[in-house]
Amino acid sequence: MTDQAHFTALERMYAAAPINRIFKPEMTVSLGQAKIRIRLTPDFHHAAHAVHGSVYFKMLDDAAFFAANSLETKVFVLTASFTTYLTRPVVEGHLVSRGKVVHESRNQFIAESVVYDDLNREIGRGNGIFVKGRHALTDAMGYSERLG
Repeated sequence: MTDQAHFTALERMYAAAPINRIFKPEMTVSLGQAKIRIRLTPDFHHAAHAVHGSVYFKMLDDAAFFAANSLETKVFVLTASFTTYLTRPVVEGHLVSRGKVVHESRNQFIAESVVYDDLNREIGRGNGIFVKGRHALTDAMGYSERLG
């Protein structure tokens, strides 16, 4: 499988995940990097009318995760730990997260990610450790098949 075929398969896998029916993200993967974009809706708000921290976490973790999995072609990687920093509240518009691998060893990856608002202001940042799992990518939902 070529790098581009692997990246496209990861993008299909992400789109196939049931959780993403809620967020409706768009993702692109390249070598050691991933970029995700979502449109915010009031459904993502907490009781004080701003975006809930879980949305920040998802955007940051997903971008870092797929940056890491772009470098692993056989198995699904797992988030071993992830630290999230929420730096600015956001209410509406779009979020864009960018993840990149900053260190790779035989069985783990360290990746960082940043999430931005429509004005390209940083609203959150995170970093995590991702380890190689046992689940074959070819068995993951959407990885091997074309979506309708």
